[in-house]
Amino acid sequence: MDIKAEIGRHTDEAEQIITSYLPEEKGYQKTVIEAMNYSFLAGGKRLRPILMLETYRLFGGKSKVIEPFMAAIEMIHTYSLVHDDLPAMDNDDYRRGKLTTHKKFGEDFGVLAGDGLLNYAYELLFNGISEVTEPDDLIRCVKAAKVIAYKAGIYGMVGGQSLDVWLTDKPMNEAQLEFIFNLKTGALIEAAFMAGAI
Repeated sequence: MDIKAEIGRHTDEAEQIITSYLPEEKGYQKTVIEAMNYSFLAGGKRLRPILMLETYRLFGGKSKVIEPFMAAIEMIHTYSLVHDDLPAMDNDDYRRGKLTTHKKFGEDFGVLAGDGLLNYAYELLFNGISEVTEPDDLIRCVKAAKVIAYKAGIYGMVGGQSLDVWLTDKPMNEAQLEFIFNLKTGALIEAAFMAGAI
């Protein structure tokens, strides 16, 4: 098996699924939606949605119920990158060879694009849950959404990022570094596996 081709196949499949959930760029809020979509389409490995889909399949999942969850977790990951690039955090000009969102759309729309992606992710989760009709499936979807919210929040990604920010230009011990890695990076990867399995 050609592992690069296999990874490429999974990436293409995930990309096709998650981009179908992007909001239309229209209305008075068009600029923030353009900034959200620009950020989301800036590239990446799509690791989290791939892991979620493959775990879902591993546990016998066959329906499209997982798809809004895949898009949501990638939107949460993307919003974290948009905010991480802001002047108040890392102040980066480029990500994956493209201008960062705040450099292309302005700092104000960098903040709003991140906020928009996070909130739209939860909208997708609730929309996906609302389409489930079987009680047992409904319970599983709510549990999966709960895991994603928990792992994205103060006991997950945001918690890890907060320690990273607090320790900027300060000495860091091994336990603190491990805490940052486990939460800032690891929590959403765990969420992908856990939500897919649930």
